[in-house]
Amino acid sequence: MRKALLCLIAFVLLAPSGHAQGVPVFTITPVQSTIKFYVKSSVDLTGIFDKWDATLTFTSPDVTTGGLDIKISAASVDTGSGMKDGTLKSDQSFDVKNHPDITFRSTKISQTGPATFEVAGNLTIRGVSKRQTLVLKATPDGSGGEVKGTMTFDRKDFGMNGGVPLVKIADSVAVIVNLKAKRLSGAPLRM
Repeated sequence: MRKALLCLIAFVLLAPSGHAQGVPVFTITPVQSTIKFYVKSSVDLTGIFDKWDATLTFTSPDVTTGGLDIKISAASVDTGSGMKDGTLKSDQSFDVKNHPDITFRSTKISQTGPATFEVAGNLTIRGVSKRQTLVLKATPDGSGGEVKGTMTFDRKDFGMNGGVPLVKIADSVAVIVNLKAKRLSGAPLRM
């Protein structure tokens, strides 16, 4: 009897709940994903961030219950030019010594079409946080999918008032994300 009671308690405590089994769990694959930026200037400024992490979480299979968090190492900026990279890392731009990370934390995901979404959230650069919207398009496949999108912001809103020598730079910065996600467990998302 005692053995049967212990087995029953173990089953109740260790068995996964029905709710947890339905929650999709995803991983972002950085090797297949990119975070880039583009700034219009007299010589267009483009670059990529080599070091970053992103998490995509859900509380149910309903896609609007999702949360997207992105953390970028500002020092990993790569424009292909050491001079431009140095300027972007300086206190005139990202100020990587005092503010090593750039973050985006979603606050709400709204579906705007069959596979399109607006992800509202807080973008933090140089310790300054502003509400921004990331516009995404999802291309699902059986075990995950791809999410591509853009966000545009004014660099001066974040105290990035510097420039690159001999280059006139616009204030508007476009961030382009291409994230590959793989579903590890749980039910497929409902879109």
